Amino acid sequence: MTLRIASYNLHKCVGADGRHDPGRIIAVMNALQADVIALQEVDKRMGARPAALTQKLIEAETDFERHDMPRTGPDSLGWHGQVVLVRRGTRVLGVEAITLPGLEPRGALAVRIAPDNGGPFTMVGAHLGLRRTDRRAQWTRIAQLMRDARPHPALAIGDFNEWRHERGFETLTGFHVHAPGASFPARAPFGRLDRIVTAPGLRVVRAGVLDTPLARVASDHLPIWADIGGIVTRAQRI
Repeated sequence: MTLRIASYNLHKCVGADGRHDPGRIIAVMNALQADVIALQEVDKRMGARPAALTQKLIEAETDFERHDMPRTGPDSLGWHGQVVLVRRGTRVLGVEAITLPGLEPRGALAVRIAPDNGGPFTMVGAHLGLRRTDRRAQWTRIAQLMRDARPHPALAIGDFNEWRHERGFETLTGFHVHAPGASFPARAPFGRLDRIVTAPGLRVVRAGVLDTPLARVASDHLPIWADIGGIVTRAQRI
């Protein structure tokens, strides 16, 4: 059994052409055919941080649900711009909002999910800082969350803002870092900023970047996806 997870930095729904168009974002999200999706930059940056992508539009145009999760402000969709959506009917057993260390305000969401055909797992959606010193401290916090999820499997996905392949992930001993492909900038991608980290017991069966003409203009990032194996089915647990 595999589960498709995805991550997408929406750039506040402002595309490469400078237009604010949530409809394009929704179309790209639907094309991913994901079971769970972590979104970044779902809220505007300044002031009370109102939602750039509304819950009403998600409910009307997708098969995703936003379960009860913390918000940065009363009109925000996410926590420090992060939200995790699941397919309708999928159980969310718990959500922990994390304030990450660093010079600029950053946050992550640890969501415990129970898919219909599998056992529970924890997924951390994150958008890490611009300074590698901050990112290393943020990874220390996230890695501990993933270890604390045991005996259930855990993974992290998001925009990790790391340009290098061999540096910045030193605190992730025992985990696997996966870079599905170049995802930034969307119009001519070469940076692998959007990645996945899996704990022991999970494997990435297939992974990729959704690179379509619409995705190249809808945001400044392309979305990534992965089919994850190792989430134990109910039949296997019996």
